[in-house]
Amino acid sequence: MKVFVCVKQIPDPATPYRLEETTNWLIRPEEQILDDTDRYGVEMGLQLAQASEGTVTLVSMGPAGNGQGIRQALAMGADKAILIEDATLRGSDALTTARAMAAAIEREGFDLVIAGTESTDGYSGVMPQMIAEILAVPALTYATSVEAGDDSVTIHRQTVAGYDVVTGALPALITVTAGVVEPRYPTFKGIMDAKKKPIENTSAGDLDLERAPDQTVVSIADAPERAGGNKIEDEGEAHLDIVSLLAERKVI
Repeated sequence: MKVFVCVKQIPDPATPYRLEETTNWLIRPEEQILDDTDRYGVEMGLQLAQASEGTVTLVSMGPAGNGQGIRQALAMGADKAILIEDATLRGSDALTTARAMAAAIEREGFDLVIAGTESTDGYSGVMPQMIAEILAVPALTYATSVEAGDDSVTIHRQTVAGYDVVTGALPALITVTAGVVEPRYPTFKGIMDAKKKPIENTSAGDLDLERAPDQTVVSIADAPERAGGNKIEDEGEAHLDIVSLLAERKVI
């Protein structure tokens, strides 16, 4: 099985960061880490590839930096990585990103694409479904468990009431939730091997993408501070004030 896992390098959430004054875009540092939610997708891909004697290829888009985040995923056991880096793609929205990722995946050929439900720095939550639509394959989302056969994949799809059992034909795309598997920790050997594994850099031109500006951050502002609540003194009938407040908010 030829598995592709979508991963993203993000600034360390524990590190302060800045926005550009002219564009309001995030200034991404050289030192970036693997998005924590992507570790579950990488682990799932490794397990499926191992069961089928297949391969795992990482695909990512964004500034390469020192490549630490990509190397973290390679150290877990992935075979290689494709990194889409192009100045003309800077500031891309979710759809442009999906088109670039889909083009890189389609060029290589695939059986299964795995992604997290959303990135922790963007939170759009729509890009994996866009990739599936562009590739014209089924999208099986919010998987809490995954089983793959020769020509199909079956997941337990998380719902508010429990889970649905969903099966789709391969090739397909799935998104996995945190906890679908327990991600492995890279071994010392894996870390050393990751330094030798290939990272293929590609551009918008390589993928025959026509890039046009698709979004602009007009302004930014600090989030408003939370206002103080109403303090109700209870002298035996405070419940009436609470009931009145709930009725006013149409809760009851």
